[in-house]
Amino acid sequence: MLSVGIIGLPNVGKSTLFNALTAGHAEVSNYPFTTIASNLGVVAVPDPRLQQLQEALRPEKTTPCAIRFIDIAGLVAGASRGEGLGNQFLGEVRQTDAIAHVVRCFGKADVAHVFAGVDPARDAAVIDTELMLADLEVLGRAISKRSRDWQTRPQEHAAEQERMLGWRDSLERGVPLRRLELTAEEGRELKSAGLLTGKPVVYVANGAGDERDVVNRLRDSEPDAEVVAVDAELELELGQMDDEERAEFMRELEMSEPGLDRVVRAAFHLLGLITFYTVVKGKLQAWELPRGTTAPAAAGKVHSDMERGFIRAQVVTAQELITAGGVHEIQARGHVKTVGKSYEVQDGDVIEFLFSSP
Repeated sequence: MLSVGIIGLPNVGKSTLFNALTAGHAEVSNYPFTTIASNLGVVAVPDPRLQQLQEALRPEKTTPCAIRFIDIAGLVAGASRGEGLGNQFLGEVRQTDAIAHVVRCFGKADVAHVFAGVDPARDAAVIDTELMLADLEVLGRAISKRSRDWQTRPQEHAAEQERMLGWRDSLERGVPLRRLELTAEEGRELKSAGLLTGKPVVYVANGAGDERDVVNRLRDSEPDAEVVAVDAELELELGQMDDEERAEFMRELEMSEPGLDRVVRAAFHLLGLITFYTVVKGKLQAWELPRGTTAPAAAGKVHSDMERGFIRAQVVTAQELITAGGVHEIQARGHVKTVGKSYEVQDGDVIEFLFSSP
């Protein structure tokens, strides 16, 4: 299951956001390092298309895609040298697939802040600096270890040398590795090496409300960044209401959807994922995949035997199935497509895999 680490300075609302996301009960208090042991929770990915499929097909069970969120201890300046809970923090971030970086955009005087004043871009830069320093240390050790091979077999390792030295140069210039044009393979290599700044990031501007200038200042600091403005306390309150009360409250606030839905979707799409669906024995299930995945690999998401014995797959689009109202109706219309091993699964495909048993 994909995992997203919730990070940020102390007292920026990480645990409040985590509790709102997961309906969890992480401790929330007005002092630094409330979160010492990480909190974990699993969150369903909001998917209106899955809801429509459920209404059309009436399955016995429906299972959405899910993401694991990890509420990680607050980080302070000097964490790369072990300050605060730095070593624990960095180790836990290394295990995640992506990062939800919470920045404080509220000015409550009764909630302690490690710095004076509200400045999300400054706060984000503090953590980015610590992550880059940690990466430089890890990368420096890796380069030192590989240098002998580079010298003895330069042609064989030229590409690796150029790549790793380029990463070091980027970090020394203060540029996180995520801002580079990385291939999927390079992204996997960065994660395997334990490098932190290559992980995709969504900034969660907590408490920004209508203060668009606060969010814009954050966007100006990293123009290509994904920024989602939420009020974690409000989202937590919404999550404690029943459906009718929540709908009424959201209408009063002119909210078209909970802010948390945008956070979860942003985290999901941050990783370049698409969703496909299966309907087997009355069970409708959504599955996540990297874009460009072939049909046999998609079958492997369901079960490894299905990938090994893959023969072909029958595909319809979710929208066609929703419009038709059922599998038999869409078959009658001749809209079922048969595909082979080279087919790349598309977002919204509903797939039946045909395979031979081992």
